[in-house]
Amino acid sequence: MNYRHAYHAGNFADVFKHALLARMLDYLKRKESGFRYIDTHAGPGRYDLSGGEASRTGEWRDGIGRFAGADLPADVKALLQPYFQALGTPPRDGGPYIYSGSPSLAQKLLRKQDRLTLCELHPDDSRALERSIGRDNRVRLLNEDGYRALKGLTPPTERRGLVLIDPPFESRDEFETMEAALYAAWRKWPTGMFALWYPVKEIRPVAHFITRLKEREIPRMLRLELTVELIRTDGPLAATGLILVNPPFVLEAEARTLLPVFAKLMARGPGAGFAIEQMTGEASI
Repeated sequence: MNYRHAYHAGNFADVFKHALLARMLDYLKRKESGFRYIDTHAGPGRYDLSGGEASRTGEWRDGIGRFAGADLPADVKALLQPYFQALGTPPRDGGPYIYSGSPSLAQKLLRKQDRLTLCELHPDDSRALERSIGRDNRVRLLNEDGYRALKGLTPPTERRGLVLIDPPFESRDEFETMEAALYAAWRKWPTGMFALWYPVKEIRPVAHFITRLKEREIPRMLRLELTVELIRTDGPLAATGLILVNPPFVLEAEARTLLPVFAKLMARGPGAGFAIEQMTGEASI
C-alpha cells in the first residue's frame, strides 16, 4: 500500500501513534538531561484537515474528530494531556483545523535542552517541513533517506532518546527494510528507544514481520495494535500497530488504559479491538 501521510492525517492510526508518541516523549522529559528525537520519515509536519488531501478522504472524522466533545474518563484525559497540549482542541465537523504530524508534535513538546533530527526525502514534503518547523536551533532537517541517515545518527551524543520509523509503505519490501534498519540501529544504540509504526492491510505479512523481529532476540520489545473494524484486504485501512523497543516501564499499563477507549471511541464497525503483547523480555527500561 501507499500510505502518504497527507491523505490520512488525523485518522485513527494517527491518533493511536501520536498519543503514544507523546507518552514516550513525556517519559523522557522526566529526567532533566536532554535527549534526541529522530524521525526517519517526517513528512511535511502539519496538515490542514479542511483542505487538500485530508479533506478528500475525510478520514480524520473517524479519528481525531471523534474526540471533539467526547466524555473521556479522568485517567484517559490525564494520559492524553501531552497529546492535546500539542494539538489543541479536537475539531468538530467542518474544521478548519491544523493537525500536527510527528515532527510538529515533538517540536511542541520538547524542551530547550532537547534536540530533534528530522529526515524527509520527498522534495515537496521536505520544503513544507522546513516551512512548518520555522527557525528552531533545536532542530536539524535532513533531505535524505531516513533509513540511510539512521546509520550515522545513532547513537546520538545525548545517549538518551527516541527514534520513530514511520514510512509511507510505498515499497513491497518495507517490512524487511524496517526490520533491518531497526536491528542495525539497535546494535549501535542498545539503550535507545525505538518505535516502528505499521499499517495492517493483510494479516500474514504483519505476522511474518513480528516473527522475524522476535528471532532477532532484541531483549525488550512491546507490540501494540488497534483495530477499528474487521480487516478486509480490499477494504480501507482498519488496523495499525507499533513495535516498541526499550519502551518506558509505565507504557504497557498506560496502553491498557488508553487502547480500550480508543477501540470503542473510533470503532467503525464489528471487529474493533486492540492487542498488547510483550514480544521479548520485560517491557521496561
